[in-house]
Amino acid sequence: MTDIASLKSGLLADIAAADTLDAVEGLRVGALGKQGVVTALLKTLGGMSPDERQTQGPVIQDLREAVTAAIADKKGALEQAALDARLAEERLDMTLPADIGPQGSVHPVSQVMDELAEIFADLGFSVATGPEIEDDWHNFTALNIPETHPARAMHDTFYFPGETARDGKKMLLRTHTSPVQIRTMMNEKPPIRIIAPGRVYRSDSDATHTPMFHQIEGLVIDRGITLGHLKWTLETFLKAFFERDDIVLRLRPSYFPFTEPSVEVDVGYTLVNGQRVIGGSGNDKDGGWLEVLGSGMVHRKVIEACGLDPDEWQGFAFGTGVDRLAMLKYGMNDLRAFFDGDLRWLRHYGFSALDVPTLSGGVGA
Repeated sequence: MTDIASLKSGLLADIAAADTLDAVEGLRVGALGKQGVVTALLKTLGGMSPDERQTQGPVIQDLREAVTAAIADKKGALEQAALDARLAEERLDMTLPADIGPQGSVHPVSQVMDELAEIFADLGFSVATGPEIEDDWHNFTALNIPETHPARAMHDTFYFPGETARDGKKMLLRTHTSPVQIRTMMNEKPPIRIIAPGRVYRSDSDATHTPMFHQIEGLVIDRGITLGHLKWTLETFLKAFFERDDIVLRLRPSYFPFTEPSVEVDVGYTLVNGQRVIGGSGNDKDGGWLEVLGSGMVHRKVIEACGLDPDEWQGFAFGTGVDRLAMLKYGMNDLRAFFDGDLRWLRHYGFSALDVPTLSGGVGA
């Protein structure tokens, strides 16, 4: 008993006198480690008689608990003293700007969508939306696309096998946002001025085509609308989007089932260091023409299919690919990269959410 009391007194004194964490750790190992003196005493309990164990056991356990508590208290005190000393010596300048962590970016498609919505809002257009899963009546029939038209073929259109609408129409992934125009004309009274941006789907994939891409279409329905209104609208839009006053358009006769007359819209470009830059007459030896839009006057049959009188109401429509506009404006050369999810590409072409280019000056800026 006397030896254990002396050992306890000595261990507690040594722990109290320790002035570093390493010293405390050494005392812990010497007392409570596998070869420690307290551990050795605990091992003797197994060879004692019951009477001896009843007498010696509590004393040895008290020694172990006292040493364990003393080591924990001393370690805590030394750690707190080290922290206090560090806080007293170190200084942190809270006026310094904080490091900016990993940042996301605005995808070029989202950026261009915002730019287009801003431009057309200045021109009096509102944004209209519709379902991406459509029926063939809204997607084709109401747009004067006959049953034999190639656009209805399986190699162009994603149909849902066995899926039909309530009235027996075939269901599909919309191939353009034109069904939004149909739904708007059926549900709203003229005059109508809308743009219809959104995702569309076609079975095609190469450097300039993807199975899913983004499109924006425009529709104006009013009295006395002419092809001149269409040309002015497109010219104003393209000047604002490309932020150049020297935009020159060329309208070429074309064919679309839902417009008559129909025109393809080319924009002049010039070559700068081998790269096409939108702007210029398109007739110079260092330039040319690039097709950017399809458009035309809304076909009488389309107006009739939506329940309107084509003798009273006329209109124009146009459509273009949002992804291709982004490629032209921001110098991208492969449409597939838009959807690969490559972080290197997104960091290079993406826009900072806090510092994106805007067109807030309006179409007249």
